[in-house]
Amino acid sequence: MVSGIVNQIEHLGRSFAAADTSHYNIGHRFDVVYTKSPLKAFPFGIVKQCKFNGEVALSPLYGVFTPKNQHVGLMIEAYFEAPERAQAFLSPLCQKGAKNTLQITNATFLSGRMPLPKEEGEQQKIAECLDSAGALIEAQVRKVDALRAHKNGLMQQLFPQEGETLPRLRFPEFEDAGEWEEGTISDIGTVLQGYGFPDRYQGQQSGDLPFYKVSDISRSLGAGKTFIEEAANYVNQSQLKELRAKPIPAGTTVFAKIGEAIRSNKRAITTVPCLIDNNAAGVKSIRGKATDFFIYLTMEQISLIDYGGGVVPAVNKSAIEAIPIKFPKIEEQRRIADCLTSLDDLIAAETQKLDTFKTHKKGLIQQLFPQVGGDDA
Repeated sequence: MVSGIVNQIEHLGRSFAAADTSHYNIGHRFDVVYTKSPLKAFPFGIVKQCKFNGEVALSPLYGVFTPKNQHVGLMIEAYFEAPERAQAFLSPLCQKGAKNTLQITNATFLSGRMPLPKEEGEQQKIAECLDSAGALIEAQVRKVDALRAHKNGLMQQLFPQEGETLPRLRFPEFEDAGEWEEGTISDIGTVLQGYGFPDRYQGQQSGDLPFYKVSDISRSLGAGKTFIEEAANYVNQSQLKELRAKPIPAGTTVFAKIGEAIRSNKRAITTVPCLIDNNAAGVKSIRGKATDFFIYLTMEQISLIDYGGGVVPAVNKSAIEAIPIKFPKIEEQRRIADCLTSLDDLIAAETQKLDTFKTHKKGLIQQLFPQVGGDDA
């Protein structure tokens, strides 16, 4: 997701600006800002409208442009939201330098041509339509974020904090159940390893077993889903034998175990027997000790990077097994799971609604602008 123009301290936790900002550009509300930094989806940079009130300090590497009116600025931002339109406009104007840097002057950027209505009245009508769709999306984003924050806060109340053996919020029927037991992951779950995934097997769209990669976990969580159900790769039984791989059972909580992906703390629960690649690991509940969903909730609260080592962050099987945890009896685990599952379902539904709003806006923009390569009149 491209966030556009943001306050670095609020969004990233600190400022990346130079100590001396006297040579920085100054952006004002409704200005168009061209960030000349390549991204995967936008290899020639991104273009956004500045929506902050007052003045904004912007890196001198950025292009800052003041449109003739605010409506044009919003239309320009909408035009560049589609990667294909951004690439079609910018690729003829940009040159790639050393280390994939973009070489393009502000004058060259302004020399590009894009279709816009001539009459300010039409510009305003289109901008108001886009602004309305954007406001709906922003409101839905806030709703989803609020639900996720509520869930995180509730989990902190339903699970004992560090140094405590009782949760601060407990269901009435368990108020006299005593302290939670202290132990390690290995007391309630079995840690399962992933397998190497040869290139020659990758790309199969169907088969006997899904072969999940870390990217599949991220995609599932990005869609607001607790359970991972879609895979980009599959294997069949004959390949399973050649890989000498044992399927991961349904109900296993899976996650990244190596690289910077560990820091994301993304977890998902498998729904069918599957394989995971060797950049991932899983924890399956031990019958009678824990439920699958309690394992998931427990793993959600653990920052694996704290247990990793090496130049490239990594956490191994024995380190995961030794992570200290606290857990109640099965009955209380199920009660906690029932409460948080309903909240997860609500988050998933609201995330789906958000995706619908985004799809609607994308379709609206496609209708409001001529197609790439089509008639620009």
